[in-house]
Amino acid sequence: MLLRIFTEPQQGASYETLSTVARTAESLGFDGFFRSDHYLSMGSATGLPGPSDAWTTLAGIARETSTIRLGTLVTSATFRHPGPLAITVAGVDAMAGGRVELGLGAGWYEAEHTAYGIPFPPLGERFERLEEQLAVITGLWGTPEGAAYPGWRPPTPPSSTWPSPHWRRPVASSTGWVSPARPRGVTRHRWPTPPPRSSAAA
Repeated sequence: MLLRIFTEPQQGASYETLSTVARTAESLGFDGFFRSDHYLSMGSATGLPGPSDAWTTLAGIARETSTIRLGTLVTSATFRHPGPLAITVAGVDAMAGGRVELGLGAGWYEAEHTAYGIPFPPLGERFERLEEQLAVITGLWGTPEGAAYPGWRPPTPPSSTWPSPHWRRPVASSTGWVSPARPRGVTRHRWPTPPPRSSAAA
């Protein structure tokens, strides 16, 4: 059985606290450390000392740990464009030596979008963005060096600088609330669990 830690720092946690939790979890043999990707606290929590960016935090923790897997539960498709997100995740994965897992969601917390001026489209459009994010990110990761990525219209010119995570078969998944309103096909993109930790640097 694999045991993983999940944190919600938007409720109130500093980077130092998150780093300590991740390093302690690693020392105790936990398999993974995951954090939410929210910018605003919920309920009566103060959220102090303030919001933090999920991928900035994970980049720091990647350099302070060596075996524990790191990821988001989940990154909202409304927060970041898929191209830059593909670069960011691949970069953090390189810093972690291939220990990163990207979880994606459609986004649901309207208040944080309003607070930070982030557009919050209707439900159907958010799920369309989620599917686009999965397709573009994995497409960029899988495009060979020197080739053109065909996912854009018109296709991009050939490039030798496409982002490439440590895992050639990236670990990514989509998730969302299970309800009758959930569009079909949201869970279409799935990848297998990576090899055990002992071969993570291979």
